[in-house]
Amino acid sequence: MSNPNVTNVIVAGVGGQGVLKASDILGEAIFRRGFDVKKAEVHGMSQRGGSVKTDVRYGEKVYSPMVPIGECDYLVVLSADQVEINRPSLKAGGVLIAPDAVDENRLTNKRSLNVALLGVLSRHLDIPEADWREAIRVNLPEKIQAVNFEAFALGRNS
Repeated sequence: MSNPNVTNVIVAGVGGQGVLKASDILGEAIFRRGFDVKKAEVHGMSQRGGSVKTDVRYGEKVYSPMVPIGECDYLVVLSADQVEINRPSLKAGGVLIAPDAVDENRLTNKRSLNVALLGVLSRHLDIPEADWREAIRVNLPEKIQAVNFEAFALGRNS
């Protein structure tokens, strides 16, 4: 049975795309808003480009880190070939954010697609941009922060 006071987000893709890093940034941004956050990671053959999925759940009180099938509010998919694999997780009326939500040709660094898609997600969540930026800052090395701030802004404004 779903808890209406819990928001469920899944970030999915393949190994090497930054699925885990995206969920770390997401979890940090949510935590900064004072929510209870739980996260679970599922690694397939991630070392060889296989499926990777993270469940992020947040609300006033969250008891389980796993998003029940069919109860995902927001599904963020970093690789087009993972969209249909993960679509059953999405609830009716849930939001799918697919890789084509951002024009990759506008990214300074294609490896920042994960953060650009978080920018798209940020338009749906009640988390101030400052919290997202701080979450990016604490989760990424200084040398790649500027390009990721740019990618986040691209997604947020696209």
